[in-house]
Order: sequence, then C-alpha cells, then structure tokens
Amino acid sequence: MNCLIIDDDEIARRAVQHCVERTDFLHLEGSCASVPEALKIIREKKIDLIFLDVEMPEMSGIDFLRTFKEIPQIILITGKKEYAADAFDYDVTDFILKPVDYPRFLKASMKAQTINGSMQVNHENGEDALFIKKDGNRLVRLPAKEIIWIEALADYVNIHTKDARHTVLATMKSIEAKLPQKDFIRIHRSYIVRLDQVSEIEENSVNVAGKILPVSRSHKDDLFSRLKLL
Repeated sequence: MNCLIIDDDEIARRAVQHCVERTDFLHLEGSCASVPEALKIIREKKIDLIFLDVEMPEMSGIDFLRTFKEIPQIILITGKKEYAADAFDYDVTDFILKPVDYPRFLKASMKAQTINGSMQVNHENGEDALFIKKDGNRLVRLPAKEIIWIEALADYVNIHTKDARHTVLATMKSIEAKLPQKDFIRIHRSYIVRLDQVSEIEENSVNVAGKILPVSRSHKDDLFSRLKLL
C-alpha cells in the first residue's frame, strides 16, 4: 500500500517513518509537515493510506477530513484521546495515540491492508461491480446495480441487496469511493443509499425499498440537490 505521513512534528514523522520502513506491505510516498504540502503528492500519486496528525498549523487534520470527501484511508495519530470521537465521525480506519509503538502501528496498518483488499472494483463492459471477500480469500462479484443501501456497523459495513446482506470489513469512506457516484449518495455518517431506490422523504428520513433510514442535517442539502424536486 502506498502511504503518506502528515505531521508538523519532525520527530513524530521520523517515528512513523521508522514504523513504515519495518512494514513490508507499506511503501512510503512522502513525509509532509503540512496538509498543503501533502496535497501536491496526493494529486500526483496514488495514495492508499495516510497517517495523519490532528493538531497542525494552516490546516488541521480534522479540517482536512472535513474538507475533502474523496481521500484515501486515514489513520489518525494524535496525543489526545478526545479526538477518538472525531475518528468515528469522519470514518477513519483507525486511531493511534502518541507516542506510537510498533505493535499498535502494525495492528492499525494490517486493518487498513485488510480493508484495502476486501473489495475490488470491476468496470468491464461498462458495468460497475464490486468483488467482495467471502470465506477467507474467495471473491464474490456483486453488481453495483443490485446494491440498495449500505450501513456502517463498527469496523464493518453491511451491504444490502434485495435478497441478501453482505458483511465486509471496510470503512464507509472506502466503500463510498468505490461506488459509482452518479447512482449512490451518503445520507448519514452510517448510511449510503442508491438514489433510484428512494421512494419517499419525510422530515429527516427517507424510505429506501421499504426501509426507513435517517438523513443527517449535514447531508440533507446534498440529497435534495441530487433529486429532481418539483
């Protein structure tokens, strides 16, 4: 996995870099002191995973998460436990407290690697499909058109179709990035729905194939802008 370190503390960056160098499935593409510096690398190279500090000048790690929708997997690294709530709110892969020790770093990185390999995308013949991992290393093809809604469940997501439910180790952010954007929309930190399956909207909820799901205030305007309102 191609990774990037973003931390304004040089000693902290070196500590994470040392951990990366010890991990054979990680390849360091850059080590940056600020978000603006990192953005140049993100635009030019394929980055799968970012080790992100929270408290930085110019733009904090949380500002970065808040501003950019389509970003790689994130492992937050910070000295304060109170940012754990932000880790959940912004759907990051994991949260590590400083000082970073290698066993904890490896555990978080292996989780990211599992998520990265749990779903593959196929665009052959003009049809979008996910290949999801089932029963060890077996990959099962799931056409995107069959997905009705997706639900976050701790470290996993439940992918609901008309006839089945598939549970996959993934973050909502990682699966959202793999879905065709024209067909799906995030309506809540815990829910993604297929737009053509929305049959009714009332207050702060939607009816999706008979299932009532909540719509958060932060996602409501985006939902309305995607629907053809009369």
